Amino acid sequence: MKQGMVILCLLLSLMVQHHHQGAAAQRQSCVAESFSGNELYSSCNSLPYLGASLHWTYHPSNATADVAFRAPQTADGWVAWAINPNASGMLGAQSFLAFPASNGAVTLFTTAFSTYALQPSDVKDENLTFAVYDKRAEYGGGYYTIYATLALPSNSTRVNTVWQASTQIQDGVPYGHAAGDNELSKTSLDLLSGEVVSAGGNSRLHRKNIHGVLNAISWGILMPIGAMIARYVKVFESADPAWTYLHVACQFSAYVIGVTGWGLGLKLGSESVGITYHKHRDIAVALFSLATVQVFALLMRPNKEHKYRVYWNVYHHSMGYCIITLGVVNIFKGFDILAPAKKWKHAYAGSIVTLAGIALVLELLTWGVVLRRRSRSSKKPNGYVFSQDQVL
Repeated sequence: MKQGMVILCLLLSLMVQHHHQGAAAQRQSCVAESFSGNELYSSCNSLPYLGASLHWTYHPSNATADVAFRAPQTADGWVAWAINPNASGMLGAQSFLAFPASNGAVTLFTTAFSTYALQPSDVKDENLTFAVYDKRAEYGGGYYTIYATLALPSNSTRVNTVWQASTQIQDGVPYGHAAGDNELSKTSLDLLSGEVVSAGGNSRLHRKNIHGVLNAISWGILMPIGAMIARYVKVFESADPAWTYLHVACQFSAYVIGVTGWGLGLKLGSESVGITYHKHRDIAVALFSLATVQVFALLMRPNKEHKYRVYWNVYHHSMGYCIITLGVVNIFKGFDILAPAKKWKHAYAGSIVTLAGIALVLELLTWGVVLRRRSRSSKKPNGYVFSQDQVL
């Protein structure tokens, strides 16, 4: 027991030490940075995303701060730094945007973001909700630097800060950025202690990742596997009726997981007022509707000997292939929206290619089995009658 307590205390000590070392390293990496006008700041912090850093000097006598924000970018791109007085994200952010003008000079706008449905015409130089006494920006050495002197909102030293970097420009102004780290670029900063605490914004990205994983597994993996079971395993007479149970279990599991992912997608959409990925959403709605009809169609399946069974089979197979196609297409659209590391998209593409290769081999093998069976049955006096469920 005592040994366990000693080990626990050592682990806690190491964790605390690691935290302090990490914070010290974060400060040390930005301390070495210098500025063109030899400006000096009392504090700095290397921000956790996009290679950005923030330098500041807080003046408690009048609750103002001199700020320098720096982020790497190409000369034709843009960077932004903002304070959000009421939240941790983009909506409501009071922003400083540095970008190249048509003549090549660096332009600095102060812009308030009041909606997610932002248009290029909304990006303009305007007053913020707090006073800005001085502002300028420069570009050099592969970095944009934004300088500002501002009054802290509500005289509070604890501020929510957001930043961005992108190369997307439309109508001469910054417009749009990637997902991934760009969506995580926000922290809560204490100007007195210099402490930077995660603003918890990654919970939304985490739910997006869960949404993507659920849908990739359901519509993109289980559904094709279930279809392959129905198409190829049923050819072997010894597999009847086991293949039916396997097929139903696989497809029903895919449906339940897919509906869970679909519901999470609806929740994420309701939280993103003004942001709509129309094609991704429309395909998802069609996919859910068709899959639901497909599930309930099982309740109306005629017996194998029924004269309408052939028509039900045609409907069931056609609907199934349509669902699989829509699912795979929408998964790739989801990759484009979420923009994860390329290895994930490549891994899924590799899975689909592998399944397609297996399906091709099985197609050749099962057709060989069916043709040999037909050949043998044709030599028998009464022949052999294939049911609709045994013919590919």
